Amino acid sequence: MLSCKEVSLLLSKSCDQKLPWRVRLAVRLHLLYCRGCTQFGKQLQFLHAAGRRLAQSDTLPGGATLPVTARNRIRAALQRD
Repeated sequence: MLSCKEVSLLLSKSCDQKLPWRVRLAVRLHLLYCRGCTQFGKQLQFLHAAGRRLAQSDTLPGGATLPVTARNRIRAALQRD
């Protein structure tokens, strides 16, 4: 069985790359009984989605604008997924 520390690292890693199916299965089994890791996974998904929305937007919350270089870096990082 995976520890919470291992699962949190794997959940984070899964945002950047696809994990092998056995590892994904082990993570899912852990998430069935661990509320903390399940919540952490949901938070990661929210942040990942927010990053995608920010990369597609021309303005930040509050009306500030995101510099073009920063926007391009975010887009490039998200396209690597």
